[in-house]
Amino acid sequence: MSYALECKKIKRTGLIPAFLGGGLLAALVPILNMSFRSEMYMTGDIPPLQILLDANWQMMAMLNLLLAVSGACIMYHTEYSDNAMQRMAALPLHESRLFFDKALVLTVLCALVLFIEIMALAFCCQYWFPDSGTFFPLSFAELMVNYGYLLLLMLPAVLISLLIASAFKNMWIPLGIHIICIFMATMLPVENFILTLFPFALPFQTLAGTEASRAVHFIIGVVIEIIVIGIGELIYLRIRRCFE
Repeated sequence: MSYALECKKIKRTGLIPAFLGGGLLAALVPILNMSFRSEMYMTGDIPPLQILLDANWQMMAMLNLLLAVSGACIMYHTEYSDNAMQRMAALPLHESRLFFDKALVLTVLCALVLFIEIMALAFCCQYWFPDSGTFFPLSFAELMVNYGYLLLLMLPAVLISLLIASAFKNMWIPLGIHIICIFMATMLPVENFILTLFPFALPFQTLAGTEASRAVHFIIGVVIEIIVIGIGELIYLRIRRCFE
């Protein structure tokens, strides 16, 4: 019931068209890049998907993160505006349920954006690398594995964005924190595995071209971060009730 309520709330915020527009904008990045500079990427024995991700994913991941953090801030701003959060406290609804429902809605929106982008990458593979066989079963399965991996690595950023947004009534404070964190993530050295586990740095990682053992370590790290962030939100809510 509360999940359906969250879906109704975001209809009034414009998040759905914003995410669709952002996904289409990010999907245009590899298409436009290949349209104007395809000769730079047509040589070599590197798999086409890895070529496209290496050339375009940093910009696409940045757009995805900006969408996620903006969505998190807006979703909680609607709760704090006009004291809606205080009125909801009188309802038989746990605040933790509110957080996880918002996380589910934001994850679905991010999944939609990533699906649009992965289809754009598939189109680029098929159009500019016709001999790669992108749409044959094995290659299509590889494409979907990459999609699932990118979505998984997006989850810690989604959850930490919602956690930070839930702590402030003023939307601009968490938005500023998120922007600083994103730009910090772009400056972290990718060679240091511990630093790349920073939630806002994870979405910049890709499966293509990554060693299998390193990818497994990323997956384990992401699962741990999801659990820790979820527990952190529960602890924060318990502490906040003590001071209300």
